[in-house]
Amino acid sequence: MNVFLIGGTGFTGPPLIRQLLEHGHDVTFLHRGQTHDKRTAGAREIIADRKNLSQLSHAIAHASPDVVVDMIPFIADDAETTRRACRSFVPRVVALSSIDVYLAFGRIQNTEPGPLQPTPLTEESALRETDQPNGPKIDKIAVERCYLQDAEPAATILRLPAIYGARDKYRRSRSYLKRMDDGRHTILPGEMIAGWKFSRGYVDNVAHAIALAVENNRAAGETFNVAEPQAMTELEFVRAIGEAAGWHGEITVLPDAALPQSLQTPVNFAQNWDVDTRKIRTRLGYSEIVDPREAIRRTVEWERADPPEVEPFELHYDEEDEALAAHQAST
Repeated sequence: MNVFLIGGTGFTGPPLIRQLLEHGHDVTFLHRGQTHDKRTAGAREIIADRKNLSQLSHAIAHASPDVVVDMIPFIADDAETTRRACRSFVPRVVALSSIDVYLAFGRIQNTEPGPLQPTPLTEESALRETDQPNGPKIDKIAVERCYLQDAEPAATILRLPAIYGARDKYRRSRSYLKRMDDGRHTILPGEMIAGWKFSRGYVDNVAHAIALAVENNRAAGETFNVAEPQAMTELEFVRAIGEAAGWHGEITVLPDAALPQSLQTPVNFAQNWDVDTRKIRTRLGYSEIVDPREAIRRTVEWERADPPEVEPFELHYDEEDEALAAHQAST
């Protein structure tokens, strides 16, 4: 199969390219030339601007792919440019969206007040009514609508979770691991976040799901959730990191009101954010190629081998110690 990626040098692109090449596919990827990754070796590289219709159309027409994978459709204009570039050349597009399209995300962010949404969320669950809770630069609902409004090219939408693993720019496990590696004996989640369910996916597993959508024509016209089969609570996630890190400390769940200011957030953790992934598993035969516990072990290994130049989180251990002491004195 001839596959064309828009993007491909970011977080998920290189493992996807590697998997597609290993499956025997012919792969071309287009990007702006600002980042490079040795895992893309063996694929054809095109340096161009995906927002430039002429450049994108020329590149796609020259490659004549069977499937285009849009790795980075942030707004409706991105999707429309790709659709126009693919028209008459490409039968199918696989577009990457996010589970933040669901109304549950609006409840979490307090941008759309109302009753809690039942979870796990299916592909038919209610979507947000406000399109841009994170600002005008990210508008995945509009992206999905644009791709699905016409039958040509046929579109597959993949709603991705929080992705973790090597080269995660958000360092999703970092704040907990840093505490563990700094010798902190106690980690202090609040009551609400401790029980909060949040769907995650290891980067190689997410890449595998994208590859399956590329390879299966029956994915055309469909929307799929992608995530681990059972979402961990935050408490379970911390425990899994601790186990992978060889940490022997304690996790003490504090009442939210007893948390230090540095650990308090305006997020509504009463609303879970876990998704049902049975559709992609039954329709496309998806299952993880890396067990989630092994995935966390690999992530911890990478974090330790490649720490950030500047820590992405401010840690206030004195405040945490005071909060723990006050809690222990009151119980």
